[in-house]
Amino acid sequence: MAAPFPPPPGPRFVLRGTQSPVNTLHFCPASQALGNPLLFSGQGRDLRLCLWDLAEGRNTIMDTVQLDSVGFCKSSVLARGQLCWMLAVPGKGSDEVQILEMPSKTSVCTLKPEADAKPGMPMCLGLWQTNSSPRPLLLAGYEDGSVTLWDILERKVCSRIACHEEPVMGLDFDSQKAKGVSGSAGKVLAVWSLDGQQSLQVYKTHELTNPGIAEVTIRPDHKILATAGWDHRIRVFHWRTMKPLAVLAFHSASVYCVAFATDGLLAAGSKDQRISIWSLYPCS
Repeated sequence: MAAPFPPPPGPRFVLRGTQSPVNTLHFCPASQALGNPLLFSGQGRDLRLCLWDLAEGRNTIMDTVQLDSVGFCKSSVLARGQLCWMLAVPGKGSDEVQILEMPSKTSVCTLKPEADAKPGMPMCLGLWQTNSSPRPLLLAGYEDGSVTLWDILERKVCSRIACHEEPVMGLDFDSQKAKGVSGSAGKVLAVWSLDGQQSLQVYKTHELTNPGIAEVTIRPDHKILATAGWDHRIRVFHWRTMKPLAVLAFHSASVYCVAFATDGLLAAGSKDQRISIWSLYPCS
């Protein structure tokens, strides 16, 4: 990656339509949204997940999903075809994850750990699938600091590793490199790998200055990643080397979530009830 451009002095624009802290964000690809950029946002206490229309000049809520759980767990979205996607959200039980087909909101299944596992509540979710298989998989970060890989169709655990001493607050996975990253309530970013037998292994760790990593996300071009911090900051890193690239300061309270669009746009949601949209280093 070439020497980075300087970070922008402020966000490109700001969304202010929320009525509570913004807990989760996800861009829907334009190919899945009739050509218009769409952004999901979830607010932590009003039991709603919202679908926003971000076409030029708009910031309209198009649809909502009513949730069964009040908590800190972040949802995840996986495109499954034209105008169809899969959604993972916390379930009714404190340790459960519910899988829905969207936009019909049809329930696919509920994933519940075995009785003797006791990982606590799911804190963050990541749906994905390999390029060679349409089989959906789920990575879930739990309250006990572990990351678990689920086979959704089989409704079973493939692998589980202990990554953090604190609850896992955010994770993301790079299917091209078979490598993922997670952050916790502590100071450590954990980088882990997935082998051909679907076994997770911790690869390395990276310590930050301040504790509280609410979420971490890898840009679709696999060049950079961003973290959401309880210290009100968004931090940007080179994904391969984990070299710090930028610190973005705009929000007046903890940043709870970050999400990249396919064109490189970065969205960040905060306890201050605002969503900031940033233009960062150009995608390669």
